[in-house]
Amino acid sequence: MSWTFSIRNLIYSQERYTWAQVRIIYETEKAILVDNGRKIWIPKSSIYGVRLKNNNFEIYAKESMVE
Repeated sequence: MSWTFSIRNLIYSQERYTWAQVRIIYETEKAILVDNGRKIWIPKSSIYGVRLKNNNFEIYAKESMVE
């Protein structure tokens, strides 16, 4: 039985990661400005992967950073 809301999730809350399609607008030494419906700066230390899929850039980062 899998519960979305459970005591385990409250005690061991884990940050979830996801691939998000973005358009890279500008890059500095420490961060990247991306557009995924809204323009946001994401620190490079928070990006765990970058890939090109179907001619679109995707970054692997915490859900809370890209949503």
